[in-house]
Amino acid sequence: MQSEQKYILQNIDSFELNHIFDCGQCFRRNQQSDWSYIWIFWNNILNVQNKSDSVIFSWIIDWDIQSIITHYFDLDRDYSEIKTQLSKVDNYMKESIQYWHWIRLLNQDLRETIISFIISANNNIPRIKWIIERLSQKYWTEIDRNWQQYYTFPTAEQLKDVSISDYRKLWLWFRDVRLYETTRMILDGEIDLNSLYKKDTEIIKNELLNLSWIWPKVADCILLFSELKRLEVFPIDVRVRRVMNKLYIHNPDEAKVNKNQIQKLAQEKFWVYAWLAQEYLFYRARTQKI
Repeated sequence: MQSEQKYILQNIDSFELNHIFDCGQCFRRNQQSDWSYIWIFWNNILNVQNKSDSVIFSWIIDWDIQSIITHYFDLDRDYSEIKTQLSKVDNYMKESIQYWHWIRLLNQDLRETIISFIISANNNIPRIKWIIERLSQKYWTEIDRNWQQYYTFPTAEQLKDVSISDYRKLWLWFRDVRLYETTRMILDGEIDLNSLYKKDTEIIKNELLNLSWIWPKVADCILLFSELKRLEVFPIDVRVRRVMNKLYIHNPDEAKVNKNQIQKLAQEKFWVYAWLAQEYLFYRARTQKI
């Protein structure tokens, strides 16, 4: 049952809203005039605000707010120790951590993560956010607060009668067919999302690759940024390939740098912390326009 709740997190390391929300892992957040964020996830409408050494969470939550925040923001993981170990790798990583050290990975709803990253294909973050918001407004569950309407991400059941032409009206372009096909596969039981949590990472990845418009990078993002949280993956997009080449590989022809080479190097250099190193590298490439 939903209720208005408030939770204050004090003296927490690795928690800066800009870094968490702008590192490419999530899309349903909107910054407010007071620099707080409105964040919509599961059936929750959350206001999050950094204030000096504390983080304030409030608004509408459908169960215990402390449990939700701890799980969703991955608060049980010791990011300080991980950063300490990564800082020893080299000066490039040490510098990246110094500038972008408040990154924290979220445990997002698996189905929403799948659909969001289908929408992200050949797209930019502002437009991804816009499409997801339109999708949620059209096939919504509405929650009212302070005379404002907010919309939760539609369930598979809420999308069951949506046609390709309906998706096309949301300006999905070529993604309309992909979203329709994937939604049908979930509804028809061709993939059982609940069963994925118990399977080995490679098996999960192969099942995800059978979905429409899921290729290895997208599958890795789903594996890492959803509740599956498979920390052995290292998503490689254009930015990550570019920054890995510039900092470590130094091939004059970046197009010749293949993903297997990057994967092998990442595991050798960053060990079991490659998943977080990837986020620092992505953020560095994005903000410094490498």
